[in-house]
Amino acid sequence: MCIRKRAYQLDGEWTIVLVPERPNGFGIFIIGGLTHFVDDNTSFWLQNHTRQGMIADFLDAGYTVYTSNLYGRHWGSPKAVKLTERIYNLVHKQEILNPRIHVVAEGMGVLAANAFLNNRQPLIRSAALFNPCFDVKSLVHQEQLNRLFYKRLVKEMARAYEIQSEEVISKIEEKEMITSTCPIKVWHHSLKSPYSLEQIRVYERVQREIGYPIELALLSDSYRSLGKKMVRFFQEHEKL
Repeated sequence: MCIRKRAYQLDGEWTIVLVPERPNGFGIFIIGGLTHFVDDNTSFWLQNHTRQGMIADFLDAGYTVYTSNLYGRHWGSPKAVKLTERIYNLVHKQEILNPRIHVVAEGMGVLAANAFLNNRQPLIRSAALFNPCFDVKSLVHQEQLNRLFYKRLVKEMARAYEIQSEEVISKIEEKEMITSTCPIKVWHHSLKSPYSLEQIRVYERVQREIGYPIELALLSDSYRSLGKKMVRFFQEHEKL
């Protein structure tokens, strides 16, 4: 149960912080996907039934939860990644929290989350990722056959990266899959994810090659109890 909700604004983007009735001292930073939004009063994760249930599980377990709008469809842009770090700093100045946090990221949000994990590795206890997009380069190439979606995707990326549409392809060709040294578990729903399992398998192989293998759970039914499963994963990585 949430006993306090606070809203902060950085660079015009809203962040909401939810404090549980019985805080355990740990924070969860949620980085949402394509449909995510945050305003001064609510967010996609507070309105969507599935995500709302996950937040309830986090709060019931004592976690302080925070999430930001991050410029909307940011596609892992440097601007969005920089804002994640500013949000972390702001929240941890305002709230009494252990500096080492857990991260939950969904879909496109994983692009920014992985950069944040890489930049702030000493401060990350673990990361729970579901239906992740790990490789924007392969996504763009995959969608080139779908002209309508491809044009929209290129426009969104141009806006997010603050470049011209004609520069998008060359820009993403420079991007490599970002690895991490923190404990990571991935949940992938074969029917509900817009991103391919092939991307995850590549990420799984790369992480294994650097000596930090991930856990992977494949979902075939609903997201039932997913919040509780994430809580159990987090608790495995809270030993001091």
